Amino acid sequence: MSTTKEDWTGRKFEVEVGPVAHGGHFVARHEGRVLFVRHALPGERVVVSVHEDNGGSFCRADAVEILEASPDRVEAPCPFSGPGMCGGCDFQHVSWDAQRELKAQIVREQLSRLAKIERDVVVEALPGGPLEWRTRIRMAVDRDGRPGFRGLRSHDVIPIDHCVISRPGMVEAVADRKWRAQELTIVQDGDGNRHVGEVRGRHTVRRAGTGTAVETAAQRKWRVSADGFWQVHPAAADTFATVVGEWAAAKPGQRAWDLYGGAGLFASVLGRQVGETGSVLVVESFPGAVEDGRRNLRRMSQVEWVADKVELAVTRKLPVENPHVVVLDPPRKGAGKVVVAEVARRRPGRVVYVACDPAALARDLAEFTVQGYRLAELRAFDAFPMTHHMECIALLVPETS
Repeated sequence: MSTTKEDWTGRKFEVEVGPVAHGGHFVARHEGRVLFVRHALPGERVVVSVHEDNGGSFCRADAVEILEASPDRVEAPCPFSGPGMCGGCDFQHVSWDAQRELKAQIVREQLSRLAKIERDVVVEALPGGPLEWRTRIRMAVDRDGRPGFRGLRSHDVIPIDHCVISRPGMVEAVADRKWRAQELTIVQDGDGNRHVGEVRGRHTVRRAGTGTAVETAAQRKWRVSADGFWQVHPAAADTFATVVGEWAAAKPGQRAWDLYGGAGLFASVLGRQVGETGSVLVVESFPGAVEDGRRNLRRMSQVEWVADKVELAVTRKLPVENPHVVVLDPPRKGAGKVVVAEVARRRPGRVVYVACDPAALARDLAEFTVQGYRLAELRAFDAFPMTHHMECIALLVPETS
């Protein structure tokens, strides 16, 4: 008996939309199959159009007609948002309060399902509102030289002339001309300076600005590469540094590790706490970030840098002395079992984990639980309004604490 499923690509169905799922879509069902639907909301009745069907138990679809709307639905402020358009924002059609509640549901579900942790979660707003917050963007360039953003799960470039979540003028600065680059990077730093770079292959050619962005966070000015990593929300870096500092609570003379340390934002906080008699060890794999960090923290002799992948460094390069505090800020995939196990083996009294993906956070929290740690505190922040992304900060302590 054949198990081949009919290809639903291009088909339309009327469905009732269920709960939000991690990734910016919502769950619906039709004839025993799961539909991951974008541009919808829980409880709505909609007509969906299937745009991707790989023959498995699920397919992907867009809500193209709203038959019964949710009270949380609003008119999208961006004219480039919607089925077949820009794939950058997931929740343009959702009120801002409802966006944060949807994100809270995602965190709760990931913690419950992956870490067996039942916990109430509130996603906190950052100052400034849901629009005009993004300070760093990367734009694709189409074959005609027009800059834009890619469609969802697509290489197609949607040309645009403005972006409602970006700082005013960023997109406009590049939209009025044709480009020969493959991509463009646009950064507006904390001093209001704009930096535009052309990406050709693996090389970025700086066309405007100094290439060095100036930012303010954690009670200091930072000068970092405009192409390097920095939080895209103008309030994020300082907010996260404050929370990390409160929960790390390192004492003078203690040892701290800052893993995936970037340009040293959290290391600067830890360095102030431990003082000149203590030590902060930063591990970061990207050479440019290490260079930025060493330059910005050159007067903090207690801060030492290791330029290597964290997975390698924790198993062969870190000091014999155990740290009192560990801060982790891993990439989207999370820290993983090797790093978690090695951190737990050193038995720090506090582990502060900064996470940009709730699923990765939940997986790593599950591993910390196995290693004898418990989740003591958790805060979540809407650092990426209009998208499904968020930032979480967790405090872990030994189970016996």
